[in-house]
Amino acid sequence: MRHKSTKSNFFKGRYVTNKKLVYTVYFTLRLSVLLMLVLQFFNRNYENVLLCVLTLVLLVLPAALERRLHIDLPDTLEIIIMLFIYAAEILGEIQSFYIHFPYWDTMLHTMNGFLCAAIGFALVDLLNRNERVSLNLSPFFMAVVAFCFSMTVGVVWEFFEYTMDHFFLLDMQKDTILDTISTVNLDPNQGTQAVVIRGIEDVILVLEDGTRRALGLGGYLDVGIADTMEDLFVNFIGAAVFSAIGFFYVKNRGKSAIAPQFIPKVLEKPETPPAGERKE
Repeated sequence: MRHKSTKSNFFKGRYVTNKKLVYTVYFTLRLSVLLMLVLQFFNRNYENVLLCVLTLVLLVLPAALERRLHIDLPDTLEIIIMLFIYAAEILGEIQSFYIHFPYWDTMLHTMNGFLCAAIGFALVDLLNRNERVSLNLSPFFMAVVAFCFSMTVGVVWEFFEYTMDHFFLLDMQKDTILDTISTVNLDPNQGTQAVVIRGIEDVILVLEDGTRRALGLGGYLDVGIADTMEDLFVNFIGAAVFSAIGFFYVKNRGKSAIAPQFIPKVLEKPETPPAGERKE
């Protein structure tokens, strides 16, 4: 009796025949990135060329993780991850969607909170069902871990943005125009009483040579703080929404129509033929 390569058949059957939509999206996005890479190269924008290369690498990660960890990412989750990467790197950075569409960054951070909660929930769910790991969390604590995992990822990303802005002046933490601020620095008694300033119309820069220049912003230029807090808040919303979905999914295993679309499944490894079995 002849046994074919179990590993190759295993991946062929699991990752090709059942993933046609995923591969269609993958190759479409990959082709778009390659075209963008060529265009940026001829425009001599080599920073964007490197960004395109990074995007190509990131697009491969979902399939690589499937093979490495022997898991099956639901098609919905895998497609959303790829679209998220494309929307953040190609549309957001190269096509300047972050500037042209004010809520583009907010949308991505909300989606990031949702996806990271799904990943965190999946990790705990897989460990919960692994017989070799002595972990048995209740649905509530699984949801809490998923939420905390997502928020931690969000905070670490904001740390990264601040570091890039502080040392390399990249302005990853986009500024916000405010017409009202409150500050204790203007307290006439030099105490802790906040002084509210309303109706701010402009910011005036005093340059090194002493000249003054009005920016015409129509308000106070908040450097990154409002953007960071808004990003964390919408990350919180995305994380909370999926944590709630995951809680009810585990509590009523198999009865949710949404959660299974975002929670990876462990694939059983194919049985290997007994040692010494005769091949025909």
